[in-house]
Amino acid sequence: MELKSSQHGYGQSAYHLVFVPKCRYKYLAYPGVKKLCEQSFREIAEKYGFTIFALEIQPNHVHLFVDFPPHYSVSQVVQLFKGISAYKILHAFPSLRKTFFRQNHFWSAGKFYRSVGNVTAETIQHYIEESQNGWNFEHQTTFQA
Repeated sequence: MELKSSQHGYGQSAYHLVFVPKCRYKYLAYPGVKKLCEQSFREIAEKYGFTIFALEIQPNHVHLFVDFPPHYSVSQVVQLFKGISAYKILHAFPSLRKTFFRQNHFWSAGKFYRSVGNVTAETIQHYIEESQNGWNFEHQTTFQA
């Protein structure tokens, strides 16, 4: 990762983002949905000039390590990724809309985001690429507030 120069600034806007499908349904485990989600994210990145450093799609959440131009806010970037991918997924798989996503909301309303400034880029990239691959859903811990 390198610092980039823009018209009125110099820096980086690299973030670790996490998205969760509505009600944490595990629809991203289906190969067709997972493939379309990944394809959509990569197309969005190319169209808007984002750089994806790491992308890991788990059955019930997505980790994305992305850099984007400084004229975009985190909320705008999240809106682009979630909005366009949801549109494509729900149109490609209309049975999902009829069964579980009647209000056309594939993703939950929330998001997780963290700038790379708190940790190194290599730490996040390693976390997404390596540690999520072996995660076992059978030993998931439930937290209560």
